[in-house]
Amino acid sequence: MATTRTATTVWEGTLFEGAGKVTLESSGLGTYDVSWPARSEEPGGKTSPEELIAAAHSSCFSMAFSNGLAENGTPATSLQTSAEVEFTPGTGITGIKLTTRGVVEGLDNETFVSLAEAAKAGCPVSQALAGTTITLDAALA
Repeated sequence: MATTRTATTVWEGTLFEGAGKVTLESSGLGTYDVSWPARSEEPGGKTSPEELIAAAHSSCFSMAFSNGLAENGTPATSLQTSAEVEFTPGTGITGIKLTTRGVVEGLDNETFVSLAEAAKAGCPVSQALAGTTITLDAALA
């Protein structure tokens, strides 16, 4: 069964002087400030589309990877994944780097990396970002 998730942004003013608030509607987890300076310079306590993409990508990849490890008969004790989304004003998102470290009993590093690559390719967020260079740094902890 398909699911739909919703977020809504209210923006006031111009791109450079204005600001907005993004609300995570589906989960009701909250409303977060966004602005151009928070996107193109320092966050200053605000979020950005790229940070939200990083959150989506790191969590989606971790889910896909944990499933692949379990299907391999080597479920993870733990996985820690970060996603770094690079944004260049005037160009857009220029790359994403996934870094994952895991504790997995009975698995060698080569197989861990191979399963991580498969998870990167199969992750729905990776697929949605097709055309963006996505790199992976994977190793057992």
